[in-house]
Amino acid sequence: MAFVAVGLILIASASHSFGQTIRNITLEEAVELSLKNSKQLKLSQSNVDLAGLNIRQIKDNQLPSFSVSASYLRLNTPNINLKSSSSDTSSTGMSSLHVNSVAYGMASASVPLFSGFRYKYSLESAKYLQEASRLDAETDRQAVIQNAIMAYSNLYKAKRSVDLVAENLVREHERVTEFTNREKNGIIARNDLLKATLQESNVQLTLMDAENDLKITTINMNLILGLPEDTPIAADSASFEVLKDAGNAMDWEQTAITHRKDMAAIAVRQKAAGSDIHVAKSDLYPSVALTGGYVALSIPGFVTVPNAFNAGIGVSYNLASLWKTGSKIEEAKTRLYQLKTNEEILLDRVHLDINTAYYNYVLSKKKIEVYEKAVEQATENYRITKNKYDNSLVTTTELLDADVAQVQSKINYAAAKADAIVAYKKLEQTAGVIN
Repeated sequence: MAFVAVGLILIASASHSFGQTIRNITLEEAVELSLKNSKQLKLSQSNVDLAGLNIRQIKDNQLPSFSVSASYLRLNTPNINLKSSSSDTSSTGMSSLHVNSVAYGMASASVPLFSGFRYKYSLESAKYLQEASRLDAETDRQAVIQNAIMAYSNLYKAKRSVDLVAENLVREHERVTEFTNREKNGIIARNDLLKATLQESNVQLTLMDAENDLKITTINMNLILGLPEDTPIAADSASFEVLKDAGNAMDWEQTAITHRKDMAAIAVRQKAAGSDIHVAKSDLYPSVALTGGYVALSIPGFVTVPNAFNAGIGVSYNLASLWKTGSKIEEAKTRLYQLKTNEEILLDRVHLDINTAYYNYVLSKKKIEVYEKAVEQATENYRITKNKYDNSLVTTTELLDADVAQVQSKINYAAAKADAIVAYKKLEQTAGVIN
């Protein structure tokens, strides 16, 4: 009956954590959903869109500008003194003028023809920056993939730990039941029963911790996948079975230099900075525009101009640019220098990141081999210790320790396989080829 009670406790615990059918999800599905629902990627795409709008604004600035204005004014009765060659005519005209209002309307248009190459290089710079934003978004995309893989691995390890500890708890309860009967029959000392009972309590606490970790990792995974946080999901163990060859660290580093999007982005930003230098130099040139306009004026009792049109070419030049533009040019050159320095810093970081990721993956593969042997050794050790205990050759403490070592070795082995996949994907991400 006690064994049945433990089984019911485990079932109730599982039902509490997963009130509906568990959804098995593959690693590929997890990555796909994380990319689809990533808020970070949506934000990155908005930066690309903003860069595109900046290009549009620059192009709009080259379109013709057109403005219209009109006014109607009421005036007092002014004193008007018109100067002319005939004083008599002037006196007569003055006495007959009564101006008390003015109305006028104006329309003007302008088409820029030349702005010191500002448009050409501003547009060129904006296109480079849009490409850099797109490359940044691709870098963020790879980071989202790696984050999803890591969360998926944590989910798998948490679920595997729960399963192994739950199995161990069943064995511990069976042992307590067995020891209780033996103690009643005087076969073992009460102290041995207390040790077994204490072991069962410790395993129960371990299971509670493992289930709590599983709940947290499940919530985290659901947030990444864009699913309701109470959705029960489980990782596919097959995703952690196939390991790839580590290759060569130098080859990975060359791959990173060729494929990393942040490397490409900083190179594109250097081109944009070069265009910005030309933009700063454009202030040294005059601006030329084609202009045209229309004016209508009405001063009742005095003058009416119904259709005054004008058209021509306007040239403007700010002489102050001769001594003010130098600092702008130097500022643009300094930004280019900073980008080149950042590229050198990034190359050093890539070298370190590649080697770190590479040797971590090599270590992860070696750990799998060690933990696999440890499982075999711990299983065999428990079998031998159990036989010796049944023949009163070892103590209860040694039996319990062998059981704990067996469970822990299985947990370590499962975690090592998952960690190796994460380490390889981290190596791919560092090299810029994860997908």
